[in-house]
Amino acid sequence: MANFKLFRFVGGFVCGAALATGSCVAVIKTYQQDAEDQRKPEKVPQAQQDIGRYGYPLAGAEIRFYTNHTLSYDQARKTPRWVAEHLSYEKLLGKADRKHCKFRPDPSIPEPFTAHNEDYLGSGWSRGHMAPAGDNKSSQQSMAETFYLSNIVPQNYENNAGYWNRLEMYCRDLAKRFDDVWVISGPLALPEYGVDGKKTVCYKLLGKDDVAVPTHLFKVILVGNKPVSENLAKNQFDGLALGAFVVPNQPIGFERPLTDFQVSLSELEKMSGLVFFPKMEPTTQSLPNLCDKDTCALMNLKEFTLYLASRKVGSARTMVKLDKSMAELMEKGIAPDDYLLKLYQEKKKELENQQPKVGNRP
Repeated sequence: MANFKLFRFVGGFVCGAALATGSCVAVIKTYQQDAEDQRKPEKVPQAQQDIGRYGYPLAGAEIRFYTNHTLSYDQARKTPRWVAEHLSYEKLLGKADRKHCKFRPDPSIPEPFTAHNEDYLGSGWSRGHMAPAGDNKSSQQSMAETFYLSNIVPQNYENNAGYWNRLEMYCRDLAKRFDDVWVISGPLALPEYGVDGKKTVCYKLLGKDDVAVPTHLFKVILVGNKPVSENLAKNQFDGLALGAFVVPNQPIGFERPLTDFQVSLSELEKMSGLVFFPKMEPTTQSLPNLCDKDTCALMNLKEFTLYLASRKVGSARTMVKLDKSMAELMEKGIAPDDYLLKLYQEKKKELENQQPKVGNRP
């Protein structure tokens, strides 16, 4: 089962799996004692009791907790509403490998509301992570949980492998320069103007489960460094910077800088119907701009091509595939850098040692 926790209200208090049983009992007892001490306890009006006699509709949008990400799920669209992560340099280290992971329905999502792999098969859309697998190298379990379809949206192939991938890599790169990086990602269905000048929201649906294809994707990035001394921080929000971005779910070339897709946080909140980092309000709207504090520069074509080549070299299982990876790079007119040359030599030596040695015949 997924490592998640669903909070429930008990007598007005939250008692979930994160609390020990004894703690919950203590909370409930405290509540009961407080209730007994009240001479005139508040009574729910009879009309409201009648309305809610058999309960109210449930949206399934409660916060779901996993090993290294948190999300709220949209049961109607079969995609996440939002997915939140916390990145740090230490969390990005490890040897977890996506080759051991498979896309599958989230066991915590009721069957009528989950997407299935068959919905994506032959649809022309890829399965796009909101919490990337690459953010979970430290744990095979946490990486496997990012392949739950509750963390996936239908995404344009080129966007998924290209621009969005580079944006995810930028977030990981931020963890080298900042102590803390918070990332919240999710899908959007934004309106378009028709020929009549009126706005209409229109999006495709995939498979028998009607998985909604977003028109855009959003990512909110909050970064911060811990103060050298607690006395140096005027308040808990000092040193933070924030950037909000809305990216169309379509191919985007290398010529488009990330700042082309930057929006204000208030604009994104209006688009999404979400309030981000509510514990910081009203400070959130006045935080320094991430793109002023950092570069907001994604990998360029050469850097990204070298990165992809290094992945192919590192995963090559035969000398033929290893040499092919280098040949493809040269065909694109890009010379391997020192890192790639070193990686190639190490992989070549590894594969040569795996080849069986042929002994001399008598």
